[in-house]
Amino acid sequence: MSTSTVNVTAAQVKELRDKTNAPMMDCRNALAESKGDIEAAIVWLRKKGVATAAKKATRTTSEGSVASYIHAGGKIGVLVEVNCESDFVARTDDFKQLVHDVAMHVAATDPRYIRKEDVTPEAFEKEKDIYRAQAAATGKPAAVVEKIVEGKMSKFYEEVCLLEQPFIKDQTITVHQLIASVVGKLGENISVKRYARFKVGDVGETIAVSKAAEAAAE
Repeated sequence: MSTSTVNVTAAQVKELRDKTNAPMMDCRNALAESKGDIEAAIVWLRKKGVATAAKKATRTTSEGSVASYIHAGGKIGVLVEVNCESDFVARTDDFKQLVHDVAMHVAATDPRYIRKEDVTPEAFEKEKDIYRAQAAATGKPAAVVEKIVEGKMSKFYEEVCLLEQPFIKDQTITVHQLIASVVGKLGENISVKRYARFKVGDVGETIAVSKAAEAAAE
């Protein structure tokens, strides 16, 4: 379907752009594909962003930015490093906003890992054993128990992995989808490399480093 077959108005394009910060041409194409439906156009843009991010995921990210976020009257602090491919993109407002949003999200939710792949086998098996024991205690058949465990492990990833969590400023998308939308807009691979979160009164701090980043450094 082309934009010529759908009456997309400038007002619709502006509304979609204001809601998503996507490029104007992408907004026009999204509205054309969704027949002017704003919500459907937002979904179209998100899918496009995820697809673009997947294509660029293997590209090296050696530039980027380190940012801090202080919350709750100085009681919680976060340092985060987010990488991209060029210094030019690292200096854009969109990239800076993304780094700020990631730091703020980490401050709010305290995720233990960046990606699902970063969860250690020991932590994974420990949680799985706990969920299996809980499900087995209900007396349900083994096949049902495994289904319950599978569902709980998906929820576990959402609870402890940054990229799997619903973004605190927009619960309809995950942090991964947030990053993908910026990848789609800026045209470069973007990855969260590491972060540290400190809270006054806590004995330890949360430190997370992407295994992908560690492998690239070796």
